[in-house]
Amino acid sequence: MDWATQRILVTNDDGIHAEGLKALEAIARELCDDVWVVAPETEQSGAGHSLTMNHPLRMRQIDERHFAVDGTPTDCVLVAILEIIKDRRPTLLLSGINRGMNVAEDVTYSGTIAAAMEGTLLEIPSIALSMQVTNHDMPDWNLPKHYAPDIIRKLLKAGWPDGDLININFPSHDVKGVKVCPQGRRKIGEKLLKREDPKKRPYFWIGGPCDEPYDDHPGADYMQMRSGFITITPLCMDMTDYRALELIREHFEV
Repeated sequence: MDWATQRILVTNDDGIHAEGLKALEAIARELCDDVWVVAPETEQSGAGHSLTMNHPLRMRQIDERHFAVDGTPTDCVLVAILEIIKDRRPTLLLSGINRGMNVAEDVTYSGTIAAAMEGTLLEIPSIALSMQVTNHDMPDWNLPKHYAPDIIRKLLKAGWPDGDLININFPSHDVKGVKVCPQGRRKIGEKLLKREDPKKRPYFWIGGPCDEPYDDHPGADYMQMRSGFITITPLCMDMTDYRALELIREHFEV
């Protein structure tokens, strides 16, 4: 690959001021010089693959190649590609680095993954990057900065099918190696916390998921990352279950 001809779009869901975004921009600049950053004005964690459709979006230009959008990660990708850098589409989209892992069912909620999904739908090779955070410790962003450039180069050299995106997760410390593995499952068990404000009116916090994996997925992303491995998981935008498709079809198409 001729990196001199590449253009990279960097985005995230933690917001334009996130340390993980700065780390990812540094990683992108190790790969090429033409790097653009378009990220949400405020944190959009858990936004999933949502679009802003009921009010106009506003964009704030910070400098020549840094922009903030008052919308979701998906909004940011669309505004970037259809407006900010419409003169030449990016050849790679990098989303993250998320402050917290995005493994197992996390991928259905994650704005970090969603930005890579939107890039994939726009036929741009897209990679989502996230990092495990334990006990509310400050992430060591030097860890992904050390490993990510080489991983990204190898991924682009190997290639992956159109319609797929790549999900990378980094353990919080003590990297044992890299594992290419499937998406796992875990017992989500979301917690709903009910409290009262000073006027005795109820309000709610949705708590974090439980970290209890399914035993039948020992080699999947969740367990591998917890064991100290960087995980690489290809995700497919085609969500069809082809086995179920044939099973159900037998009952309808005679």
